[in-house]
Amino acid sequence: MKIFRIVTVLLLLAAAMLSHAARDELKIGSKRFTESYILGEIVTQAAAETGEAVASHRQGLGNTGIVFAALKSAAIDIYPDYTGTIAKELLKLDDAFDLMRLNAILAEHGLGAAVPFGFNNTYALAMLETQAEALGIKKLSDLAVHAELKFGLSQEFLGRTDGWLGLIGTYGLNKRIRATGLDHGLAYEALAAQQIDVIDIYSTDAKIQKFKLRVLADDKHYFPPYEAVLVYRLDVPKRFPKVWQRLQRLRGMIDNASMVRLNAQAELDGKDFAMVARNFLEKETGAASKKSPPQTFWSRLFAPDFWSLTVQHLKLVFFSLLASVLVGVPLGMAASRHPRFAKIILALVGVLQTIPALALLAFLIPVFHQIGTVPALVALFLYALLPIVRNTYAGLMQIPNHLRESAEVLGLPAGARLKLVELPLAMATLLAGVKTSAVINVGTATIAAFIGAGGYGERIASGLALNDNALLLAGAIPAAILALLVQWGFDVLERYWVSPGLRLPASR
Repeated sequence: MKIFRIVTVLLLLAAAMLSHAARDELKIGSKRFTESYILGEIVTQAAAETGEAVASHRQGLGNTGIVFAALKSAAIDIYPDYTGTIAKELLKLDDAFDLMRLNAILAEHGLGAAVPFGFNNTYALAMLETQAEALGIKKLSDLAVHAELKFGLSQEFLGRTDGWLGLIGTYGLNKRIRATGLDHGLAYEALAAQQIDVIDIYSTDAKIQKFKLRVLADDKHYFPPYEAVLVYRLDVPKRFPKVWQRLQRLRGMIDNASMVRLNAQAELDGKDFAMVARNFLEKETGAASKKSPPQTFWSRLFAPDFWSLTVQHLKLVFFSLLASVLVGVPLGMAASRHPRFAKIILALVGVLQTIPALALLAFLIPVFHQIGTVPALVALFLYALLPIVRNTYAGLMQIPNHLRESAEVLGLPAGARLKLVELPLAMATLLAGVKTSAVINVGTATIAAFIGAGGYGERIASGLALNDNALLLAGAIPAAILALLVQWGFDVLERYWVSPGLRLPASR
């Protein structure tokens, strides 16, 4: 049990090193779509203007449930959301609501909703204008007689209480309709390519006009109002009075048309979220807007955040791998010593790798009551166990019996036999397992950005949200290069730690 205590302390220390938390830090969260990124940046930069707090933006944390859980656990202090989402998805209200009622219920959780931005970003369904015109579809009720249409809907919309299932019941849609789950940013491209016929959209999406879509009228008024507001912890106004006063100035500053333009700057003009937010705030204060220089792929690849993301990614990989070695090697040794338990140990670590990465991260958030580094490190640690345990076990089991017997005849105690004979003979196979785990962790660590743990995954998440291949590649390419460098590093390490005669054929 001592080794597990050491690992626990190690992961917590690593989390502390990665989080760089400050006493006066205001943590702003956002969901994983363009508008939420932009609003999160606006709040972050507005807060930073006051000089009262270090404002950090934990962008692209995931869906509504993950971000709300982060708020309740104090992993973040504030984030932008929508009244309809709060009422229907989070509070499960079935009847009418207003901001006052929402606040009365949120207060029970130590939370509140305030600062209406001034626009209503409602859910809607949309089709290509040409196809909708040809089929005579103008409103949602018209879909009831078109069971042949293919629906491509965001995963969150498919599972929401105010989403797909309720829509089917309200409009009497054919229950045989199968909706395909798609990332929101990719759905537009799939619709344009006529791979699907109907998608869910946000009414402030910039791509509605670009792709010439017809937004179907909600003729039965299924969707509630989705007024954009800030959801916050009730202690924020007391902790940061100047920040809170500054945020009040954002009330009513963004109407629907303005939000569409802001989204277009990111999705169509290729401006980064920080620049979009900065331009908005400069117009609000009357300052002259700065023109952003044209962005090439290389400028995006080596953007100012490159080195900080690299350090974050390396720390995630290093500390999780170190913990996996400290646990995995003893487990592999135990399996080789006790054949009765070998199958159980190998089966348990094998099952861990069958769990999808995002599902494991989502599961760990409520376990640790926080987002970010801690659940990410634990998830990476668990994923790295299998190759290390399996290869340690295999390497020790492949040692010929006559060599073990020779060591016993020489009178070497068990500890000395392990150190001087067994581990050196098994080192090539053991190192191969560690190398495999390290390379896997470099790739898997990109998923950690979806819960605010940083690393190259931040660029990948933003690229997916914007359907921006250049930004996506600016995150994927460094991760791939890092994986190759890690593999090369272990090949070099093998030359020093493993004698030539014991090296695996693949590394010769």
